[in-house]
Amino acid sequence: MKKSYLFLSWLMVFLIIAPAWSQSPKEIVRKANDLLRGESSVSEGTLTVVKPTWTRQISTKMWMLEPDYALILVTAPAKEKGTVTLKRKNELWNWIPAVRRVIKIPPSMMLQPWMGSDFSNDDLVRQSSIVDDYEHKLTGEEEIGGYSCYKIELTPKPEAGVVWGKIIMWVSKQGYFELKTDFYDEDGTLIKTLIGSEIKTMGGRTLPTHWEMIAVNKPGHKTVLDYRSIKFNVPLEPSFFSLQNMKRVR
Repeated sequence: MKKSYLFLSWLMVFLIIAPAWSQSPKEIVRKANDLLRGESSVSEGTLTVVKPTWTRQISTKMWMLEPDYALILVTAPAKEKGTVTLKRKNELWNWIPAVRRVIKIPPSMMLQPWMGSDFSNDDLVRQSSIVDDYEHKLTGEEEIGGYSCYKIELTPKPEAGVVWGKIIMWVSKQGYFELKTDFYDEDGTLIKTLIGSEIKTMGGRTLPTHWEMIAVNKPGHKTVLDYRSIKFNVPLEPSFFSLQNMKRVR
């Protein structure tokens, strides 16, 4: 009788923890990535660029068709209104309405700040894939923002053309929220940290809506992204993401 009871107890424990064992680190990262992406999305948000002596705000509208297409329109302030960033597969352009010029961004500039913020061109258009371009290793578990999280180390595959030498992500066990991400250069130096918080329901999904990109080597420098709205899996075609549409999108 005691043996049967012990067997049933161990069986129940196994059934409870087996789902966690069955998940690979790559699957955990994929779930966190998919939560924020969808097949397509349209979102509006505000970037607040914080420097030691000043701050400025940039309002944006973003169209995404994963994984190859992105278009980001600046809607305010008036000085930058109408500026557009376009990604088509491995190519990136900026439309500058003030001078009526389309400028192609070379791969060497993917780490350059976008609109003077702490988000790089690579961050905004997600040029590299954290799912496919990296190897994933579960290195531990930690609590972030009150959530128990998987700690996962991402190292680039030899053939991947990525900008980071290493990434460490903290993904919540409940909800698969990306709550903290550290970005390291090829020398292993921590360059910046992304923090996700203010979990809300938008577009039918529960996800972080407040993001802070903190420049670790520049005290007092950070950029805050607050989403005002997100719609997922909206009808979008690759033809929307064209050089011609950069100049007329609203």
